[in-house]
Amino acid sequence: MMHPDTELRLVSKEVGLGVFATKFIPKGTIVWILDDLDMVLEEDYVDSLDELRQNMVYKYSYQNNDGDYILCWDHARYMNHSFHPNCVDTAYEFELAARDIYPGEELTCDYATMGDDEEFECVPEEGTARTKVKADDYLNFYQEWDAMAREAFKTFNDVEQPLKHLIRKEFVDKVNAVACGREPLDSILTTFIEESDQDEG
Repeated sequence: MMHPDTELRLVSKEVGLGVFATKFIPKGTIVWILDDLDMVLEEDYVDSLDELRQNMVYKYSYQNNDGDYILCWDHARYMNHSFHPNCVDTAYEFELAARDIYPGEELTCDYATMGDDEEFECVPEEGTARTKVKADDYLNFYQEWDAMAREAFKTFNDVEQPLKHLIRKEFVDKVNAVACGREPLDSILTTFIEESDQDEG
């Protein structure tokens, strides 16, 4: 589920729709979280669909550690990629605002954190040599993403968290401990390792 102070707007003809802030969203706020209204589609089921629906699933979903496709029920599926994202993924199935996000600003994330198996070219951005998302990007950038998440967690308890009640039960104690500085952040790399282990199994 996307943060309630967001809406869909047209970015451009080239990019299409995107998710934009309607109010100030401070650094450390949960901006997206997996919730029980999101559709979990098994890979075999997606493979059995007609081409038209398959393509829609591929375009608007991501694969979790089990290889299932997660199709977000709200406008979260329109969140666009950026090599300079203002949102950062965590190992706890939610994303945080990596910095203050202002009204009218588009919310973006780095699609490489989703571990997509397929490489794809991206719209050129200033200030980066990256031009495509690659399947092994996590090996090169996980430390950068972890640093962003650690920094965002520093204000987690100081900002309003309208989506906090949706944190999954198995993550609640850990998230609270990380936010209070009692325990270290779990690296986003752990989600890729778990996925690799399951693929090998």
